[in-house]
Amino acid sequence: MAALGWLTPRRRSATARSVLAGEASAEAARKSSQELEELAPPAAAEEPEFPVLGDDRAAAFFDLDNTVMQGAALFHFGRGLYKRKFFETRDLARFAWQQAWFRLAGVEDPEHMQEARDSALSIVKGHRVAELMSIGEEIYDEYMAERIWPGTRALAQAHLDAGQKVWLVTAAPVEIATVIARRLGLTGALGTVAESVGGIYTGKLVGEPLHGPAKAEAVRALASAEGLDLSRCAAYSDSHNDIPMLSLVGHPYAINPDAKLRRHARDFDWRLRDYRTARKAAKVGIPAAAGVGAVAGGTAAAIALHRRRR
Repeated sequence: MAALGWLTPRRRSATARSVLAGEASAEAARKSSQELEELAPPAAAEEPEFPVLGDDRAAAFFDLDNTVMQGAALFHFGRGLYKRKFFETRDLARFAWQQAWFRLAGVEDPEHMQEARDSALSIVKGHRVAELMSIGEEIYDEYMAERIWPGTRALAQAHLDAGQKVWLVTAAPVEIATVIARRLGLTGALGTVAESVGGIYTGKLVGEPLHGPAKAEAVRALASAEGLDLSRCAAYSDSHNDIPMLSLVGHPYAINPDAKLRRHARDFDWRLRDYRTARKAAKVGIPAAAGVGAVAGGTAAAIALHRRRR
């Protein structure tokens, strides 16, 4: 058995050298662990909850065309008016051509804007405001309800659930915008105001179309009246024309953005959401870069019509 003694572990007391080796090893392990922690990528900070529940000094402002709803509100409204014999077939053809042009080009033409404004006013002149509101309710059900983007609708609902007010902000007539806001359960709408006397449209605007910088001024005025803190508010749009409005708030979102807004949003680290499907990149590999339906583009296409002859 003595020959097998080498197989039996020997109990030896730790020497000073072994203690030193153990301590050195432990220290090296700790140092190595610290170095690995330093080299590891930092954990992503959790985003603060937004919208903030119960913040009554915050609100949300949503552009309408191609942000909340696919296409231009006035394009769909124009279809409804044509169905009701407000204008002739040749006007509808022109209407459709302009809508297609704006959808493809994604740019605006000042002459088209002026023509669109004048044509729209000629259509409604002499009609009662109540009549257009009633027609708007019908047209919403016929053409608009199925074109609401579910993703954007969910964003709006999140603000409502947090106890915040939510407004549409659009170049479309305020009457149409109000119908849509009410049907979506939103607080209300800011839109272009057509002059009326005794409940009848005069064919003139109050000020100018609510477009571009005018939208920002409307939001600023409403925020002041409502006692809102714009740094705590959010705004949502698809169009670079709404950069003035988006820049006002502390939480700007680019929704289904056109190419210019997408670039701007990336440069300024704004949040992006794109709810369009089955879309191909149109230019330089940017998804949905065609910029379908900038607000005023859709507006111009939708209202470049002539009033029917009575």
